[in-house]
Amino acid sequence: MSLPRVQSRASRDADPAQPAVHLVTFGCQMNKYDSLLVEGRFESRGYRITESAEEADVILFNTCSVRDHAEERVYSWLGDLKKRKSERPDLVVGVLGCMAQRAQDEIFGRASHVDLVCGTRQIAQLPEMVDRIREQRGDFEGQKIPARRLLEVDMRAEVAVEREDETYTGGLCGYLAVMRGCDLNCTFCIVPTVRGRVQSRPIEDLVTEARWMVRGGARVITLLGQTVNSYGEDMAKPAAGDPLGLGRQGRPGLADLLRSLQEVDGLERIRLVTLHPAYVTQALAEAIRDCDKVDRFLPLPVQSGSDGVLRRMKRGYTTDLYRRRVDLLRREVPDIELGSDWIVGFPGETDEDFALSLDLLQEIGFVQNYVFKYDPRPGTAAHGLEDDVPVAAKKERNQALLAKAEQVALGRMEAWIGREAQAFLESPSPRQAGSLRGHTIHNLPVSLVGGEGLLGSSVRARIQDASAFGLSGVLVP
Repeated sequence: MSLPRVQSRASRDADPAQPAVHLVTFGCQMNKYDSLLVEGRFESRGYRITESAEEADVILFNTCSVRDHAEERVYSWLGDLKKRKSERPDLVVGVLGCMAQRAQDEIFGRASHVDLVCGTRQIAQLPEMVDRIREQRGDFEGQKIPARRLLEVDMRAEVAVEREDETYTGGLCGYLAVMRGCDLNCTFCIVPTVRGRVQSRPIEDLVTEARWMVRGGARVITLLGQTVNSYGEDMAKPAAGDPLGLGRQGRPGLADLLRSLQEVDGLERIRLVTLHPAYVTQALAEAIRDCDKVDRFLPLPVQSGSDGVLRRMKRGYTTDLYRRRVDLLRREVPDIELGSDWIVGFPGETDEDFALSLDLLQEIGFVQNYVFKYDPRPGTAAHGLEDDVPVAAKKERNQALLAKAEQVALGRMEAWIGREAQAFLESPSPRQAGSLRGHTIHNLPVSLVGGEGLLGSSVRARIQDASAFGLSGVLVP
């Protein structure tokens, strides 16, 4: 049986007698980070990681719950495993992540052969859970007796991250979760329900993990958080004033973390995913300005150009406030590029509301855009609103906004033709032999002719051509 896999981490020089774990990852960068964390935990527990589902003793699905389609894909692949599980009852099948946190017992109801459902705040204990299941299995007249199912979805725990004794396997471009959860209440979003309230990690712990990643070969680190620029808002401020000179109200903030990571030797680039306009501050803008390792690109989702739609989304800002945040960023970092997510067809969105989104995309000049048709999700506040925009209208608006996004992006990309750009080279081109792919300091995709010995390094490139989706050029001697 062949299962999808977003990333690959096969244990090196592993003893084939060790039990094998196959982990399938769906969804966002946070899930990719969590999957590597889980794999490291299993290896330290005496398991080996395999790319082959056929040889696995444990098959785990790290899931996404943002859209219904993502969950149905998981159920489809779980269905494919049912026959194999009946033939090999000692196989452990588990579901973890956001879908596990949202659906819980429903998963057992729809896929009775699943042994384990593990929520988002319990992933560090997964090896122990699997061990319990495997130890509970008995043997009666040569027939394996299935263990009882495990459901672990307590949201009160913190996810322990202690990786110094593990081997970093995330490659040149790694992910670092600086916080978990979200304290906002956007009506379309399931994340606060499945990820819990914000828990920020101490700066010293994050710097330690970043250094461990760099020792293992990482040169680019993307800082992850549902609203990464709210980092530190949940932390207590010092009892007496602000003796450390930290950010808002004496608490550490993202600006302080960026300045600390700037000092990590061997780290070439720092990227951020994803931001919220409400937490864009003067201190953050100045830190991006001052720290030359931080990309001059921010994903700053606006979601809609209509104040009425933003109110129904409970985004917590108006388009005027959004513009002022962009002005602040561009005042301190004039060359900064911005990206946005958009939702079309949100309940109550009129043609006039949608036209405002088209106008705002053009006005701000987003170089990167992700456009989604509204998809009602159980467990969100918007699920109780009438989904009154016809499917045909959603599709039409989706295509129109994508076309506008492509037009705007092309204009910003073409502005680089004839100019030089700093680029970090990340991988060989899968389409053109002898070419390398990377990103500029503005996070624009770039393709260059060059040898693989340049991978993992920053170079100067003269841009010769551009499309709406990236740049191409030549190395500057």
